[in-house]
Amino acid sequence: MISIPDAEPGQVYLVGAGPGDPALLTLRAAHLLKTADVILPDDLVSEEILELASPTTLIIPVGKRCGQPRITQAGIHDLMLEHTRNDSSVVRLKSGDPLVFGRAAEEIAFLREHHIPFEIVPGITAAFAVAASLEAPLTDRTRASKLILATAHHAAGKLSLTPSWSGSFPDEATLVIYMPGRDFETLAADLIASGIAPTTPCTAVSSASTPQQHTYTTTLAGLRSANVGPAPVILLIGPEVHPAKAQA
Repeated sequence: MISIPDAEPGQVYLVGAGPGDPALLTLRAAHLLKTADVILPDDLVSEEILELASPTTLIIPVGKRCGQPRITQAGIHDLMLEHTRNDSSVVRLKSGDPLVFGRAAEEIAFLREHHIPFEIVPGITAAFAVAASLEAPLTDRTRASKLILATAHHAAGKLSLTPSWSGSFPDEATLVIYMPGRDFETLAADLIASGIAPTTPCTAVSSASTPQQHTYTTTLAGLRSANVGPAPVILLIGPEVHPAKAQA
């Protein structure tokens, strides 16, 4: 039988909640939710996952709603410091994987600066959950030897419609864009200008792995805002993105 340690007093756990389906949590993540004193979840963490917490656990939402933060990043740091100093165990619960576009670097730096012990518990990032649900491989030995994870959002709330890379887009690559914003036509035009063929398959998935999942399949040139579901949205672009289960 697997023995999983409880959350330790005075320690912070940066935990990946996965894309939304509680069945995709790791065993370690699920056990920490049951044994932690305090949970600081992002808004994208589903209610079904939070229901796994102990009834005595203090849950303090610290995410964003419609792009508007209810608390600053410094405020999140203060909460981690306050509760660990009170000898509580703290789960900082992030959607997907905590090390993929989750501002974990800032929190790790703060925890190290204040000598707060911490552990990172990986989760299934949205790109992998989307690919699995669509039965669409992200790589292929002959046509997609590279996988690029990018985001259109940068520090201080700035939006850059073209994800960052130098020069033209590399050949034989699958591109996954997190948090693409809502101007999909301009985004598509910028990506085409970077060297991606207009006929490249493109799939937009909203609310991945939840009952509300919405999938729209087109080409990069045909990407239109009107057909993409509500946030959160993730885009898969590449020669091997031919979803077996996609529905426009």
